[in-house]
Amino acid sequence: MSTVILLRHGKSTANGAGILAGRSPKVNLDDTGRAQAEKLVERLDGVPLAGLVVSPLLRCKQTVGPLAAARDLAKTVEPGLSEVDYGDWTGKELKHLAKEPLWRVVQAHASAAVFPGGEGLAQMQARSVAAVRAHDRRIAAEHGDHAVWLLCSHGDVIKAILADALGQHLDAFQRIVVDPASISVVRYTETRPFVMRVNDHSGDLRGIVPPAPKPKRGKKAGPSSDAVVGGTTGR
Repeated sequence: MSTVILLRHGKSTANGAGILAGRSPKVNLDDTGRAQAEKLVERLDGVPLAGLVVSPLLRCKQTVGPLAAARDLAKTVEPGLSEVDYGDWTGKELKHLAKEPLWRVVQAHASAAVFPGGEGLAQMQARSVAAVRAHDRRIAAEHGDHAVWLLCSHGDVIKAILADALGQHLDAFQRIVVDPASISVVRYTETRPFVMRVNDHSGDLRGIVPPAPKPKRGKKAGPSSDAVVGGTTGR
């Protein structure tokens, strides 16, 4: 299995307006978001990327655009990583949605939340986790267990993927913070994922690159599924 960088799209016009964009088709990055997209090229300098996988929505494609151009990488569009289908909530102001009875369910019992005319958060987690794990298997098969790849998706989607990686119930996923243009990192192994970063805004991400494998006689070298007792010692 390999290492995946979970990138939330940059700040959008809907983020700035306090609107729940959902799957609205023409939501663009704002000036801050475009600057964040350009900065991503520098942030990931020194991090080899085996692939780019993106949500179908415009703001995600715009976020990885400069990076794709700089690395000459094609974007693989993955519907399973699309934003939550918020149904009738789409396009409405968050300050008004916060007064809806369903808002409290979303906050405290997310696994039971189903948006009117849309999908449930549990349904979203199932399809997004299935998508990230399928692409991880594909990339590891094509590039090896020490490959690093990037996906660009949305806040709730990335939080749901992180909750799964942490072995955390979806009802607690609101404890995770994922800002626009933030990076989280998960390294998948045979028996468990390792969460390497969450909501990272730093400029040096070379530390997420797995060390070169040390082949063992008669065995295929790959990332260990064992945690280091007492904590890692760094690199």
